[in-house]
Amino acid sequence: MLAAKAATTTIPIVFGVTEDPVKLGLVASLARPGGNATGINFFSTEVLAKRLALLHELVPKAVRVAVLVNPANAPVVEATLRDISEAARTLGLQIQVLNAGTGREIEAGFTTLVRDRVDALFLAPDGLFIDRRVQLATLAARHAIPTACSVRELVEAGGLMSYGTDLLDMFHQVGIYTGQILKGVKPADLPVVQLTKFEFVINAQTARLLGIEVPNSIQLLADEVIE
Repeated sequence: MLAAKAATTTIPIVFGVTEDPVKLGLVASLARPGGNATGINFFSTEVLAKRLALLHELVPKAVRVAVLVNPANAPVVEATLRDISEAARTLGLQIQVLNAGTGREIEAGFTTLVRDRVDALFLAPDGLFIDRRVQLATLAARHAIPTACSVRELVEAGGLMSYGTDLLDMFHQVGIYTGQILKGVKPADLPVVQLTKFEFVINAQTARLLGIEVPNSIQLLADEVIE
């Protein structure tokens, strides 16, 4: 996105980013973008503590939790480790950080995770992990590791649970802005939309395979329970 912004000051750009678009230099301000770019700011790192708490409720016996991060995504890694470390202390959990930036490194991460007898896996919000969701779900199932994910797509692939932004809603909003720009509205006149809608999704089949009984109270909290 930054490369696109640097390449042109005239062609309209509609973005969907997790980071602060003002800090990234994409817009002058949220209310008045002021240039050729506008779009959607959706939150991912801000809900990490809540997701860890939900994982703890689903798997209360899990004490050692591995946090998988992509070292190439430094801002997300920094925010993830900061928020997770604080939340883990509050919940009485032990955190182990694993780095993976490729499919091979994901495999190696699971080898470490199994060797160190980790009880659960927490995935940082990262596009790489969404792209590698089938590999992650397959490895988690093979080693019987409960996995907390950032988006529902990972749960649909076989992860245990997710809590985060509804990406379909984000892309829908991007499409709305794209349509308005194609009709002649200037990006500078379209304020950046901040999405605050989050969804909690549980894969009931995965829970059964892991021998996890999902309490009715947790099911009632969920936006969707995938059977």
